[in-house]
Amino acid sequence: MPESPVIQEQLRCSDGTALKSTLWKPEGQGPWPCLLMRQPYGRAIASTVTYAHPSWYAKGGFAVLVQDVRGRGDSEGEFLGFQQEASDTTATLRWIRQQPWCNGKVGTYGFSYQGLSQLLVSGSEHLPDALAPAMCGLDERLHWASEGGCHWWALGLGWALQLAAQRCQRQGDGQGWIEIRRSLENGSFLHDGLALLERFDPMGMGLRWLNSDPERPEGWIRYEPPEELWQRPMLLIGGWHDPHLRGVLDLWRRSTAAGGSSLLRIGAWSHLNWQGGLDQLQLEFFQEHLCGRGPAEPLPATQLMEMGSGAWQQRSPRECSGQRWSLASNGLAAEGRLCLGASSTSEVVIVHDPWRAMGGRGGHLGLDAGPVDRRDLDGRTDVACFTTARFDRPTELFGQPQLELEAASDQPGFDLCVALSLCHGDGRIEQLSTGFSRVLGASAQVSQRRTVSLQPLLVNVEAGCALRLSIALAAWPQIAVNPGDGSQPRSGVGPNHRVITVSLQLSSAALSILPMVGAN
Repeated sequence: MPESPVIQEQLRCSDGTALKSTLWKPEGQGPWPCLLMRQPYGRAIASTVTYAHPSWYAKGGFAVLVQDVRGRGDSEGEFLGFQQEASDTTATLRWIRQQPWCNGKVGTYGFSYQGLSQLLVSGSEHLPDALAPAMCGLDERLHWASEGGCHWWALGLGWALQLAAQRCQRQGDGQGWIEIRRSLENGSFLHDGLALLERFDPMGMGLRWLNSDPERPEGWIRYEPPEELWQRPMLLIGGWHDPHLRGVLDLWRRSTAAGGSSLLRIGAWSHLNWQGGLDQLQLEFFQEHLCGRGPAEPLPATQLMEMGSGAWQQRSPRECSGQRWSLASNGLAAEGRLCLGASSTSEVVIVHDPWRAMGGRGGHLGLDAGPVDRRDLDGRTDVACFTTARFDRPTELFGQPQLELEAASDQPGFDLCVALSLCHGDGRIEQLSTGFSRVLGASAQVSQRRTVSLQPLLVNVEAGCALRLSIALAAWPQIAVNPGDGSQPRSGVGPNHRVITVSLQLSSAALSILPMVGAN
């Protein structure tokens, strides 16, 4: 009988912990270059929600090893999150290069957790020869758990509970798994998630994040790979509707600053929906850097997908379209205007009623991530809307939108939840980008300049469409609802949540399109 191309492998670490892997090998005689993915969800999944199955890469000439990280799947040990990965990634790279089926060349790939696990190594002696980190970043606070001083509420809880449920499964606690799964399916996790994490995963990374202050870097970890890693070829993959996009852009900035040969691709994708993905490109990338077989034509260094047509463009994140609009209003929240070069001395007042807290939808933090129609949300008069005249020619928006305006509250706490949308001729209000900023404490009651950075974008606005900026005071469940008492919110609304009135001063307010890298 011929040897099966799929075999089970085991690495025993220096502390005696066994890490289990599955290996897919090409047909014929090796050795081959190896592609490595290390993940916490069970190696049989192999991230096939976004990538081709490992057997497809094996047919392309690579041995492919998918490993359960420590304390997950069939691997031994205790799962401690990202902090455990540097030593285990290094041990795995060293071990792979010693195997008879590997020719010494190793590339790494994977997205999300599997993306960051590639970058965490314990030294410069054993580094991947090429990397393809997707949808990840180095800063736990800014790239994994929060933005604008707000926890990613629905996303953060949902992910932490997934890890907790798999912990229950590993421990044989079927009832705990069912309880967590039911809460995710019926939505009760949005209110009860912290209590579930305290019961089922009290030492977990996700609960630690949710219990940490998103406004301050103290207590958070920012990982620092060896400087030599930035010189290795990298294929960096992001999505316009992915919460980790700013982390990917930070990786690109650091790689290019170090003189590394990095490729950057940003698609009109959410975290889990890549609309077919980039497997062929990734295969060619690894064939070039692990096999010495370059493509017929050099691969473009950066390609960004236009959000409407899906067409790829060779653009740099250091560029931008550079528009700047002033905000004007007659005082009515629904009738504000975005004006090129104009200014207004008007004030707009909006009120947050916690009983009817404004919902968050789509965007990069939504459980329904992506572009959505928000005409019903903008129809509420507790949302301040500022709209341009309809464009008389096609216009490009490219870069990171940023809103600056003076705002003050009658309570010691408020949120600014901002959306940028296209107003189509058929009445659709297509939300393109969102951003959030939380203000807590006495400074919330002082009128001063506030800044809200929105998710980067690349979109062509057709003639006849208008652009709209919407400002609300909540975005539940994407971020927890601000109680208005100066404390960091911990859930949805409760009996102690206050009505919050916020005045927006428009005299120096502006919406600008800035570069994604090098802004501010």
